[in-house]
Amino acid sequence: MNTPPVHERKGSILGTVKAVLWGFLGVRRQADYQRDIARLNPIHLVVVGVLMALVFVGILILIVNWVAG
Repeated sequence: MNTPPVHERKGSILGTVKAVLWGFLGVRRQADYQRDIARLNPIHLVVVGVLMALVFVGILILIVNWVAG
């Protein structure tokens, strides 16, 4: 499989978010994983993953403060 260089990969934002969400769940078909690897920019995946992790932690903090308050 001939994949383009990392800086030339053009993946959609929605595709990147979906890949990160599937990664958070830990379930992904091998074919979909291989397709994402070929299309998505790894730098975008890391940025979206970190942002989504921060949002998740923020939501957990808000829920704990709401329940404890």
